Amino acid sequence: MAKYLVQKSGPLRGEVTISGSKNAVLPIMAAAILTDEACELTEVPALRDVDVMCRLLGSLGSKIKEEYRDNKLEIETKEIMTCEAPYELVKKMRASILVMGPLLARTGKARIALPGGCAIGARPIDLHLKGFQALGAKIEEGHGYVEAVADKLTGNNVYLDFPSVGATENIMMAAVLAEGITILENVAEEPEIVDLANFLNRMGAKIKGAGTDTIKIEGVSSLHGAKHSVIPDRIETGTFMVAAAITRGNVLIKNVVPDHVKPIIAKLKECGAAVEVTDEGLIVRGDVAPLVATDIKTLPYPGFPTDMQSQFMSLLATTKGSSIVIETVFENRYMHVGELNRMGANIKIEGRSAVIQGEKLLQGAQVISTDLRAGAALVLAGLTAEGTTEISEIYHIERGYEKFVEKFKGIGATIIRVEE
Repeated sequence: MAKYLVQKSGPLRGEVTISGSKNAVLPIMAAAILTDEACELTEVPALRDVDVMCRLLGSLGSKIKEEYRDNKLEIETKEIMTCEAPYELVKKMRASILVMGPLLARTGKARIALPGGCAIGARPIDLHLKGFQALGAKIEEGHGYVEAVADKLTGNNVYLDFPSVGATENIMMAAVLAEGITILENVAEEPEIVDLANFLNRMGAKIKGAGTDTIKIEGVSSLHGAKHSVIPDRIETGTFMVAAAITRGNVLIKNVVPDHVKPIIAKLKECGAAVEVTDEGLIVRGDVAPLVATDIKTLPYPGFPTDMQSQFMSLLATTKGSSIVIETVFENRYMHVGELNRMGANIKIEGRSAVIQGEKLLQGAQVISTDLRAGAALVLAGLTAEGTTEISEIYHIERGYEKFVEKFKGIGATIIRVEE
């Protein structure tokens, strides 16, 4: 098992280039099996989750050409060999559920083991199944699996009880080949939804309204191959923005879409950091004024992203004053709090709220990365902590950040990866 050793690094300075979005590329890869023609993707991050999705698609019958050196991927699925996603792959990544919509649309059947992924809450798939049923599928749930079968999918009106990103993506992918018109209401509005819709439209789908709370899909009889460049990762962007602030540094972050990180920009400015949008990217400075506390409430996009809550909490542990963080998206997303407190933070949890008494001098400690974003938060805390912070279970971090150590070293961080 590998681990990270992180030491206090002083102000981070320089520039860093953001990779393609993990949360955008995974549904786009799944969507590629909607056609028997080749699809070419660029700006694909070389991540463990991408590798798992490649293996999953390969098990279904896809032929995949990987050029990780150039961040390219070609997926061609002339024939679906099986409609069942194997548990040994599904258990490694929750996004495996995203093959269900495309399989159902193309073959009329999809069977999948109940998924794994980060342990940050229940994240049930009932909304996915509700959407498939509305399109005409019959659902059967067994011990550890779920199956959807449909002789024909037919367009319908679907209202989501919660704007789930995964359910929006899965139902959208099923509906593109359904007969007639599908209206999806109260859907997720994330940039990743828009990126998936853009890819599907390039394949010949007819989707309007992605990025709003209502999406209209006019079903087509077939889709063709397409080329697509994946959007930059807004959570990686946010992580490096907070890294610049927490170390009181000055970092240029390149390959970003500023509109995608508006809530993060707003909260960093409230803390006293300077954020400047330039032609090259975002310049984030934590050295222009003393940083102070602010309050955060996570919400579906365009609200403050739950995937940035833990990283921002590391920052708030070091700022002057008291902060309150309210987590509304996942019920179990404070697993990093105990680890940050081991490093000297003063954070108390009260239900869905966390109260942070800031301006603490953090100390290096042995800590565990309990999930992807919690691991990133511990690295950020380690950059400001006295001594060495030893972070284990880093496979979580490497699921979602490409060239993590290399990028941090490039802006002055003292971090190494070692094999135990």
